Amino acid sequence: MSKVVNTESVIDLIKDLVNIPSPSGNAYRAIEYTEAFFAQRGIPTKKTLKGMLIATLKGKDDSKHRLLTAHVDTLGAMIKDIKSSGRLTLTNIGGFPWNFVEGEYCQIETSEGKTFTGTILLHQTAVHVYRESGKLDRSPENIEVRLDEKVTSKEEVEALGIQVGDFVSFDPRFEKTKSGFVKSRHLDDKASVAMLLHMADLLKEQNITLPYTTHFLISNNEEIGYGGNSSIPEEVVEYLAVDMGAIGDGQATDEYCVSICAKDSSGPYHLGLRKHLVQLAKDNGLTYKVDIYPYYSSDASMAIHAGYDVIHGLIGAGIDASHAYERTHEESLQNTGDLIFHYLQSKLINE
Repeated sequence: MSKVVNTESVIDLIKDLVNIPSPSGNAYRAIEYTEAFFAQRGIPTKKTLKGMLIATLKGKDDSKHRLLTAHVDTLGAMIKDIKSSGRLTLTNIGGFPWNFVEGEYCQIETSEGKTFTGTILLHQTAVHVYRESGKLDRSPENIEVRLDEKVTSKEEVEALGIQVGDFVSFDPRFEKTKSGFVKSRHLDDKASVAMLLHMADLLKEQNITLPYTTHFLISNNEEIGYGGNSSIPEEVVEYLAVDMGAIGDGQATDEYCVSICAKDSSGPYHLGLRKHLVQLAKDNGLTYKVDIYPYYSSDASMAIHAGYDVIHGLIGAGIDASHAYERTHEESLQNTGDLIFHYLQSKLINE
């Protein structure tokens, strides 16, 4: 089967998105980017009170709707305390162990909108001073930010305008390799957002009218558990989350397939929709894996928990080293994007 998605365009969008700081609770600039993207293509959007963005493509049947979601918020941190030394302690936003960000460059955004850079380090990093540094617990008590400013006291830091509650984002370190890999923080879930944006382009370029009115919901609080679980139009019948496929020991997913989730920690996804997605993958010659994610939930499962009566599913590109320095391959983006394209033009499973 011929390929549909232009992976270079998707990767360009990924690069743009990951370089916009957007930890949960402070994702407004990334939302604004997606809002402008849809507006430039004449696709109407609305923003919810929670700050999510819903773009709507009118379909041939406006009585039954589909909704696809991807989240633009990422892991991050917030300043918990300013030490007397001028170093900063952190509290995490989203779920990750501190060793996953040790040594990473970061950016601090003050409430006045100023930005400062720094590095996340173990307090006892100097091996010439701390003999047991390698054995110490990577905990909030031991992890701190070394500011790239000439400060040696709490007062000097506060004079810069930095205070408790300021957001901290992690340097994505985006890179595309000659062998087709995409390496970056925050591929979860900006790779999926990029695919939905590219999908909007494809549909416009090819003048495709979808069989059903379809919404692209860009959520902004998924990493903290309440992303796309509200503001779902009552006409929505099928709700498909596009998020990362989990890779590791015992997992079927790899960096080259589209991962179709059968179950995560929230429970099974809709069996009929899963079978439909598998058949679409087979019919279109896509590389896919059906998998179970043991420590995971999605915006789709959160919508179910919130009480929405929808058919829910979950697919995504295979992402290695989730919540750390992540990686996927252009083949996975191709297979995932192509499955989205074919799903959007298929019949609802109950028809």
